[in-house]
Amino acid sequence: MIELKGMERLYDALQHYTEKYLSYRKRKKAERIERQKHVNQIVDWIKSFLWAAMVVLIINQYLFQAYMIPSGSMMNTLLIKDRLFVNKFSYGPELIPGMYKLPGIKSPKRGDIIIFESPTYLSKGPLFDITQRILYMLTLSMVDIDKDSYGEPKAHFLIKRAVGSGGDRLRFRSGNMEIRPAGSPDWIKEADFRQQGCIPAAVRRLVSEADYQLIKQAGEAGALYDHGMEVSSSDRAAIKKLDSTYVDNLAFAEYRNRMSHVIDPSDTLSRVAWRKSLEGWYIPEGYIFPLGDNRDNSRDARYFGPVHKNKVLGQAFIIYWPFGRAGIVR
Repeated sequence: MIELKGMERLYDALQHYTEKYLSYRKRKKAERIERQKHVNQIVDWIKSFLWAAMVVLIINQYLFQAYMIPSGSMMNTLLIKDRLFVNKFSYGPELIPGMYKLPGIKSPKRGDIIIFESPTYLSKGPLFDITQRILYMLTLSMVDIDKDSYGEPKAHFLIKRAVGSGGDRLRFRSGNMEIRPAGSPDWIKEADFRQQGCIPAAVRRLVSEADYQLIKQAGEAGALYDHGMEVSSSDRAAIKKLDSTYVDNLAFAEYRNRMSHVIDPSDTLSRVAWRKSLEGWYIPEGYIFPLGDNRDNSRDARYFGPVHKNKVLGQAFIIYWPFGRAGIVR
């Protein structure tokens, strides 16, 4: 009897520990399955994010890129902080950001609002440029790591209206553009040129016609000062007054250079600069001359010259934010 009871206790112990072990294995397996579910969810989320990011990059790089207007140079066509999509397919996208531009189905023409890399932009290197552009595209222009010492986005890309085309010559008189189209012997005022339907948008001016007498006086006074000559109190007042208002810097430089040439005819640099402002800019074939619609608050081709069409990245297409301004860009 004693031996039988001992066997029963041994059997019960074996059964107890076997069941405990099997329960332990079952619990561990369930925990492992649960952990795998969480891992799979994270992996699935990462895969979904990477896929969405790839789609956004492909769309931005080859079709439509988001862009934010950083300045008032295109007012009132485009306002500061407007967000828009740029059509990159028509002119031909870059194979990778900043490199190897592909052929497009058309070429930039007069009147198009175009985006291009600023000729005066100083790059931090191809790796930084690619990283910056990828982040900019992924966030639909919300994140821009390319900032200046004041924390403001650098003018890496410019958006302007193509005004001059190959064979044209452009000049400015009191800030008003005159154009001599390819094959034409006559200069045409921009207002008349626009009435012919050649340029679709009106120009916004901040400097009035009356201001140019003041600009002329200040420019000539600046030349006198440069040559160590006496500057009258009225001339000094004119210079001081210009500090508190919008100034046509190109007209100011023209008057200053002209007076420098009058004072010292041997001053070759002033003479060449003055003659260049009189004769204007010639646009070679294959180039365009982009200008801001807000003519007195735009750093454009008047400062850095014509832009080759291969450097044009896209055409402004549609404003998507703010909603109140949503629509096709013209």
